[in-house]
Amino acid sequence: MTDPEDHNFSEDDRFDDPYEGFDLDPPELDVDPDKVDPVDSRVVADLLDDQSVPADEVDVEELVDVGLSYMKINRFEQAADTFERAAQFAPDDSKLEQEAWTNKGAAHAELDEWDAAIGDYREAIRIDEESEHAATAETNLAFALWEAGQSEQALEHAEKAVEIDERFAEAWFNRGFFLLERGLAEDALNSLENAIRLGLRNSQVLDEKARALEELGQYDEAEEIAEEAEELREQAEQELIDEEQAQRQER
Repeated sequence: MTDPEDHNFSEDDRFDDPYEGFDLDPPELDVDPDKVDPVDSRVVADLLDDQSVPADEVDVEELVDVGLSYMKINRFEQAADTFERAAQFAPDDSKLEQEAWTNKGAAHAELDEWDAAIGDYREAIRIDEESEHAATAETNLAFALWEAGQSEQALEHAEKAVEIDERFAEAWFNRGFFLLERGLAEDALNSLENAIRLGLRNSQVLDEKARALEELGQYDEAEEIAEEAEELREQAEQELIDEEQAQRQER
């Protein structure tokens, strides 16, 4: 199953074409930089509401981008607040609103706030059941339901994610995991191999593939896959150590 830190949120690829810059701090919001940190001064989340800022002065895409920036620095509460603001200012039932709700769910999931995450994902799916954001929302909803102890519903939504986007590797991984938990090792293995073919090859996926192979009695191949998974895990740990050392040196 995907770790909380691996929850999917939008990759923010909307800005391929030139777009007009936007300042989230309109003149009427006189923010004291001594009281708000650099990221917060860009967001001003507590001040952005319908009473203080007209909707036509808020660039929702930029607001979503700010939320994603919060996600990248693990400030998930601020991210959830920002995505909620984006959903409020987005046109009703638009793709932007759906993206905001999907990302808000991911932020709550990072905080293990599963009920809130489930509600956000369901709202995103309500807006459009067939879009790319719906596939992400269905995949993340499956994970949240699993964490909330609703395993039967989790598989159902993992299946829906695959139906919406058959090239979504994370959806195939979730499906494989849930099937394996039900003892359906052969079907699970097929799903996990689909995830790998689509580019999702990490220690977690390989661990589950090794487990499926063991269930099917293919012990030699299972051992090889498990060894590869351990190598990838050690590599990831070393990369994290190197990154932390580099950050300390920069300070």
